[in-house]
Amino acid sequence: MLTSKQRSKLKSLAANISPVGQVGKEGIGENMLKSFSDCLEARELIKVNILENADGVPRDVGCELAARLNAECVIVIGRKAVLYRRSSRKGIEHIKLD
Repeated sequence: MLTSKQRSKLKSLAANISPVGQVGKEGIGENMLKSFSDCLEARELIKVNILENADGVPRDVGCELAARLNAECVIVIGRKAVLYRRSSRKGIEHIKLD
């Protein structure tokens, strides 16, 4: 669980990144989960578009996506969700959440 200070830092970092993918009417598929998981492993912080034709409320879709990826849903603003998961890879610079 993220503290409000950590969440605030992640939100400021996410402001400058582009979405890595989108969730549409097909919902959350296995290939999509694999792709987003790989992105989280490489970057730790990703932004995802939730299209108008996606089933459900954007907040619910973002939270479900985070749960299925073992990540934290930092924030959902409009139709964009920001997800964070600490990478298990060695040799990369991790986001410092102090």
